[in-house]
Amino acid sequence: MASDDLAALLDWYGHMGVDEAILDAPVDRFRAAPPPVRPADAARGAAHATRPVPGARRPPPAGLTARPPSPAPSRPQARFAPSAPDEAVMAARAEADGAGDLAALEAALARFEGCALKATARNLCFYRGAPKARLMLIGEAPGRDEDLQGKPFVGRAGQLLDRMLAAIDLGEADVHITNIVYWRPPGNRTPTPQEALACRPFLERQIALVAPEIVLLLGGAAAKQIFDTRDGIMRLRGKWRTLEMGGRRLRAMATLHPAYLLRTPIAKRHAWRDLLAVRAALDAGAQEG
Repeated sequence: MASDDLAALLDWYGHMGVDEAILDAPVDRFRAAPPPVRPADAARGAAHATRPVPGARRPPPAGLTARPPSPAPSRPQARFAPSAPDEAVMAARAEADGAGDLAALEAALARFEGCALKATARNLCFYRGAPKARLMLIGEAPGRDEDLQGKPFVGRAGQLLDRMLAAIDLGEADVHITNIVYWRPPGNRTPTPQEALACRPFLERQIALVAPEIVLLLGGAAAKQIFDTRDGIMRLRGKWRTLEMGGRRLRAMATLHPAYLLRTPIAKRHAWRDLLAVRAALDAGAQEG
C-alpha cells in the first residue's frame, strides 16, 4: 500500500473513532460475564478433547517438551455497572448540589458512575477557559482529541472555534467552554437522551458556578437537549431565547457547530451573523453594567 493511501486510511480511522488496536475481535464491555462452567460439563468437554481427531497433530515424542499454548486474552470488563436512568439522575443531583466550586464539581464528576460513557472513555473532559465568564459555550460531546487531552474543543473543531471567538475579540480567558456530556461517546456518535440527562445536573450546577450572562449552544444536539425541542439547528440558530437553568435566568442562542462548519464552509456566514449578535449583546450588557 502506498504511503499516501496508508495516511488516508489512518486519517479515516481517526474520524471513525478508531484510535487504539487491542484485540483482533471487537469487545462488548457491557456484556455480562459468561455463566460458570458446571463440573459435569467440564468433564464432558475434557473427555471429548481426548478423543483422537483425524488429521490432528500428534503429541511430541518422549523426552521432548511441547511449548505450552499461549493464554487466551482476557475479556476486559466494564469498570462499573451503569445505574438505571432515574437513579443516575438522582445520584447526579445529589453529587452536583454538594459542589461548592468547580474543583469540587469536577471531583464529583470523577466519582460519578451513572453515565455509561465513562466506561469507554479515556478521560473526563470538564471544561476549558475561565472559571467565571460572561459567555459560556456548550457543545455536544468530546471527540478523539478531547478524550486524549481531557479538555473540550481542542481538536480541529476547537481550533476553528478559537478563531471564531478571536474574530469577535474573545479569547480562552474570556469564555467558559464545555459540553452536554463529559465523556466521549464511542465512535463519536451523538449522545443519547439518557446520557445527556445523567449529566444534566452537573451542567446546571456548572452554569450556576460560572454565572454567565449569555449561553451559546454549539450544534443541534446541544440545542435540542437544552431547549427541549425537536427542531433542527437551522430553525433554532440565530434566535434569542430565555433559558432558566442552574438557578439563573439567561439569554441563550444556538449556532452551528464548528465541526459542521469544517464540512460545510459555506455555512460560516450563518455562524458569523450569530457571533456578531453575541458580541453586540455582550457590549450592550457591559454598557448597562
